[in-house]
Amino acid sequence: MTPSARAKPSSTVGNGRVGRDPYDLETVLEIAVSAFNDFGYDATSMGLLAERLGTSKSAVYYHVTGKEDLLRLALDRALGSLENVLTLPGATNGDPVERLRFVVRAAVAVLVADLPYVTVLLRVRGNTAIERDALRRRREFDHQVAQLVDQGVSAGAVRSDVDSGTITRLLFGMVNSIVDWYKPGKGLTVDQLADDVIAVAFDGLIVSPHS
Repeated sequence: MTPSARAKPSSTVGNGRVGRDPYDLETVLEIAVSAFNDFGYDATSMGLLAERLGTSKSAVYYHVTGKEDLLRLALDRALGSLENVLTLPGATNGDPVERLRFVVRAAVAVLVADLPYVTVLLRVRGNTAIERDALRRRREFDHQVAQLVDQGVSAGAVRSDVDSGTITRLLFGMVNSIVDWYKPGKGLTVDQLADDVIAVAFDGLIVSPHS
């Protein structure tokens, strides 16, 4: 008997999918995030997740204690990636405006790389303790960016007639809107998208007649 003709041992490791490879936590999380975005977190049940995975609810419970765990993991992935941006050398060293440009560019890259996860994050409304903690972390991220804007104002490189918190919200309102229309792999590359956001945010739209 050739290797390809040998019967594959039945497997129920961790998910009850007899005769098929078991799902790992990463796959379960990806399916959960997709469901959260399609139906909303509140409307997504463990039964729905099991149906999408083609397995049983008990098999999903092998990986997590409930959908709250999956929400926490999804939000932590999105927030962790954003928070990490602020620790990178480009965000911590040098001219404040260039650091701000770096943060915005890196945030666009994070959004595209983790688009489904960031989408879940942006839909959080604080209805649970997990969501409220995510909102707290988002506010802290915004606060640190606003401090960077303030440094730019102090250096005379950022206009001082607009509140730094407002500038931060407008910047990331633009970045966050990408989740509503951007399709990875179609049209703009990540670098082109980041270039466009930077151009509009920092250079504006109007071409000077004397330029």
